[in-house]
Amino acid sequence: MQPRDLGEFLGQSHILGRGKPLREAIERDSIVSLLLYGPPGTGKTALARIIAKKTNALFIALNAVTSGISDIKESLKEAEHSSRAILFVDEIHRFNKLQQDALLPDVENGNVILIGASTQNPFFSIIPALSSRSMIFQFLPLSREDIKTLLEKAVRDDERGIGRLNINIGPDAMDFISEASEGDARKALNIIELGAFVLENSGKNVFDMNLAKDIVQKKHIYYSEDEHYNTISAFIKSMRGGDPDASLYWLAKMIESGEDPLFIARRIMICASEDVGNADPRALLIAVAAKQAVESIGMPEGRIPLAQAAVYVATAPKSNASYAGIENALSDVRSERLEPVPNHLKSANYKGAQRLGAGEGYKYPHDFKGHFVEQEYLPKEKAFYRPTEEGYEKNIKERLHKGGPDND
Repeated sequence: MQPRDLGEFLGQSHILGRGKPLREAIERDSIVSLLLYGPPGTGKTALARIIAKKTNALFIALNAVTSGISDIKESLKEAEHSSRAILFVDEIHRFNKLQQDALLPDVENGNVILIGASTQNPFFSIIPALSSRSMIFQFLPLSREDIKTLLEKAVRDDERGIGRLNINIGPDAMDFISEASEGDARKALNIIELGAFVLENSGKNVFDMNLAKDIVQKKHIYYSEDEHYNTISAFIKSMRGGDPDASLYWLAKMIESGEDPLFIARRIMICASEDVGNADPRALLIAVAAKQAVESIGMPEGRIPLAQAAVYVATAPKSNASYAGIENALSDVRSERLEPVPNHLKSANYKGAQRLGAGEGYKYPHDFKGHFVEQEYLPKEKAFYRPTEEGYEKNIKERLHKGGPDND
């Protein structure tokens, strides 16, 4: 059921729609080096095969899983004897740096036009010298409507599909498969194929919801390195934005995908300090406790303290004043002349300190009313920490404005 031409190609209209540059280049047979990346079953290899049929250039195909340096060299040598050659490398992210480096000279001098297909973000998996010389196109999961269109074609097609079996798929089963396949055409077709095999051997022809659920069993979640970074980013931004439901959703996706629970716990701790801060100091305590709980009890029970901490951080009042304060202070230390420590703040706990005047004139705050006394702590007045009106930080702000505890 792979598309034989662009007219049969489903999805990716953002790069292959009428008038789009990539489609125009393919139709004119004037493509340049390309890196196609995205989840499995979205059409990357299928598009390469369409290009192979469309082009007048020599088309050489390699799979990075089974190919080594010798295969690369042999392909590049074959390309030298052609006026124009396209080298397609499926799963190109599986090539190590040395193998990718071997491609570079021939891509640079135009001996080959490279088409690389990958499930990994090329900015993470492809050497910069190669990715910078290629146009990069992201493939997206197919929509439910595209999957349903593909399945309907497969059920009707006598030559390439299962039309000869006269199978009747109920609309609820079709919807379920379209949803469960997660935009992966290959997965959807595999479900249909296995179901057809079961029905053919049982003498039945009705593909119902029960059969669909029996085949699917457990949903598989695509979770590449790209998804790892994007999902943790969405999780943190949801907690920062005060949305507990979104926070739990992204947390659930990470847990179900096998993300390291301690990595999740560390991110919650950072968010508790960076985004909640002193607006609710308990947030950091709960986040740290959640990490300790996960270390003690492990998974799957560890999901419970992780969820508790994520919800607490998401619903807590927010302030990044402490985070902004240390950033301001670091910037000052890095760019301005360093301030000397005033004599009265210097350590006097060593022999000879008194002779140097270290600690002389220091006022011990606990000797004064409210355990506070005015004295110089910085030679030059600076303002790094600017407390907000949020949560407990409002109390801190009021105390600082009053000049210390219990001082009017």
